[in-house]
Amino acid sequence: MPEATETRILLADDHALVRRGVRLILEGEPDLTVVAEAGDGAEAIEAARAHRPDLAILDIAMPRMTGLQAARELARSQPETRILILTMYDNEQYFFEALAAGASGYVLKSVADRDLVEACRATMRGEPFLYPGAVNALIRNYLGRLQEGESIPGRPITSREEEILKLVAEGHSSQQIADLLVISVKTVERHRANLLQKLGLKDRLELTRYAIRVGLIEP
Repeated sequence: MPEATETRILLADDHALVRRGVRLILEGEPDLTVVAEAGDGAEAIEAARAHRPDLAILDIAMPRMTGLQAARELARSQPETRILILTMYDNEQYFFEALAAGASGYVLKSVADRDLVEACRATMRGEPFLYPGAVNALIRNYLGRLQEGESIPGRPITSREEEILKLVAEGHSSQQIADLLVISVKTVERHRANLLQKLGLKDRLELTRYAIRVGLIEP
């Protein structure tokens, strides 16, 4: 059955070539159109506010703000915008974080030409879209936790601490971070001290290594 209306899409990826390829896939379909592009998560938030898209397709690893951070902000501020993660990471941690952040689907870039169009349509029908490996991970995780009598653990740091961790790891000074987030330098330093304590780390170098390991920045 054909889609009744056109889906307006925001596409966020820090590589222009990837955006061009994805746009070609999407705009080959009569019911899908890209109305805005962004090169990082912060630009994606601004573009979403300006264009009010039906669907945001977000990469994970982007400068300034990751796709997961952008997804959390969009889910909070624009709940009417559906979210898809399009990523190179076939990774259970990112997959579960994407679901927790409010994403309706998780698509691998390696099979975007096969899966992305259907993922967009499924998301707009209100159905989740998960690649086969993610479905297996979800079932395995759920059954394993049931057997152990556990629940899925919470994130070790808050969203604000994650913002600051990312900016510290990208080399921003406390003053620059304070200016970017419109908070005081003292507040930045307090969050930074909390991060070191919570994560059991000693300095900026170890924070940067941690940020790379959890996908907040690219090595």
